[in-house]
Amino acid sequence: MANKKGSSSSKSGSCCGGGCKCGSGLGGLFKFLAILVAILAPIAYYIEQNLESFYVFNLEQLADVSKRGIEAHPGDTQAIVKYIVDELAADVKVSKYVNTDEQWVFNNAGGAMGAMYIIHASITEYLIIFGTAVGTEGHTGRHTADDYFHILTGTQTAYVPGEYKAEVYPPGSIHHLRRGDVKQYRMPESCFALEYARGWIPPMLFFGFADGLSSTLDIPTLWRTTWLTGKQMIGNLLLAKI
Repeated sequence: MANKKGSSSSKSGSCCGGGCKCGSGLGGLFKFLAILVAILAPIAYYIEQNLESFYVFNLEQLADVSKRGIEAHPGDTQAIVKYIVDELAADVKVSKYVNTDEQWVFNNAGGAMGAMYIIHASITEYLIIFGTAVGTEGHTGRHTADDYFHILTGTQTAYVPGEYKAEVYPPGSIHHLRRGDVKQYRMPESCFALEYARGWIPPMLFFGFADGLSSTLDIPTLWRTTWLTGKQMIGNLLLAKI
């Protein structure tokens, strides 16, 4: 009987309770993660050092087309959006990266709610129309990319701690949220903007999905957002656009 007990104890020592098999499984997982990091880290470092070379949209061009769209159709958001998208789609340098299929989807992020139309989404850039016809307010998020908000219609205000006056951005102005910075922002009434971000886009998606996963629980919108974003990112990767 003693020998049998000893044998049983020996077997149990080799199972998860003894740590051998579980340790082996965890060791394999850590090894895989270490290899993955070793592969991705140099790639991420290279992209970080050469981000400018991966951008296809020009800051001056976006500012210029936004202002001309506003001048051509003052106060008419739909016409301004069409003007901007049509011009970008006609530009041979960027046309293949421009999504002209205007599909809108709700966007909840940082407590603010609006809707967006994705014109472009890739690893290093995104270009969208974002806004609301009823007003909203929230947290900008602290991002891994510079964000340029070209106000098309309405007015956006912003606030940073320590200031006693709001930043005010009327139509034709650009609200530049620098990489790593954070603000409170508000669209008191109807306001729409051409939003352009350049830098590391994938980490920004966590902020974009957080409210949907923890607050609104609007699964259809989350799914549609995932589909539209993924379609753009994968499609641009196939065009060798990082």
